Amino acid sequence: MVDSATNKKNTASELNLPIEIIRPKIQTIPFIFTSPHSGTNYTNDFIKTSALDASYLRKSEDSFIDNLYDHAPRSGAPLLKAIYPRAYIDVNREAYELDPTMFEDILPDFVITASPRISAGLGTIPRIVSSDYEIYSTKLRFKDAEERINKYYFPYHTALKNLISNTKDKFNQCFLIDCHSMPSKVSKSLNSGYNNNNKADIIIGDQFGKSCSNQLTDFIQDYFENEGLIVYRNDPYAGGFTTRHYGVPKLKVHAIQIEINRALYMHESLFTRSKGFKKLKTIISNLINSLSKEIFNT
Repeated sequence: MVDSATNKKNTASELNLPIEIIRPKIQTIPFIFTSPHSGTNYTNDFIKTSALDASYLRKSEDSFIDNLYDHAPRSGAPLLKAIYPRAYIDVNREAYELDPTMFEDILPDFVITASPRISAGLGTIPRIVSSDYEIYSTKLRFKDAEERINKYYFPYHTALKNLISNTKDKFNQCFLIDCHSMPSKVSKSLNSGYNNNNKADIIIGDQFGKSCSNQLTDFIQDYFENEGLIVYRNDPYAGGFTTRHYGVPKLKVHAIQIEINRALYMHESLFTRSKGFKKLKTIISNLINSLSKEIFNT
């Protein structure tokens, strides 16, 4: 782990570390921001074992999301981000949510082998990238997956649990904003009611009101709509493992997921920022400032 408040000599990627926490000098608001899918450390070993080249592997990446939210530490909230890409390890899943067809050996009984995510090819070790391309040309071994999970998945969640605990201890409440992007065309594997002819700019996921107070969800939706953006709730993204697992409002821990349409800020096929990036970054930074000034009753 690298903490950018204390180590500025090397990036986490250069140090081959699984995560980076960018902290404010002093945490002044009860918010945590997380970016689980913006990692870009595509190792040579991973690319060699994949049937895809790097340009296809990046289709699952939430490119630049960590950059869009990097105002958070300046507003008094920590930003946690994964360094390794979603195509390699998805930290927004159960720890052992694995597709048995991907492995040459029989998986242990404790492994979750059936779920909607697994059926879609998007388990802890994904089978496909978001455009439905198969990642691996050969089957994996469970011990390799287990090593990957221990090395990259668990450090992320250990850090997140500590951030939540410390935030709640200090403020008697915690608000977790899980930051994501979505393709401008949603994958057919999602099988949802989402209508691509009426594209959303923003999708807010709060597990249909179970993981977060309505006050916070309403505030975020109203903010984006006042900026002229089209906002959906919970369709097709109601929140992943992070939202479901950590959002427990009765314990004063709230979790909400924000998905941003990539067409707003990047050239999806080129993985480069578009002219819209600067405007959207200003909108996100102003949202963070607004959240820091709002009082949410929990």
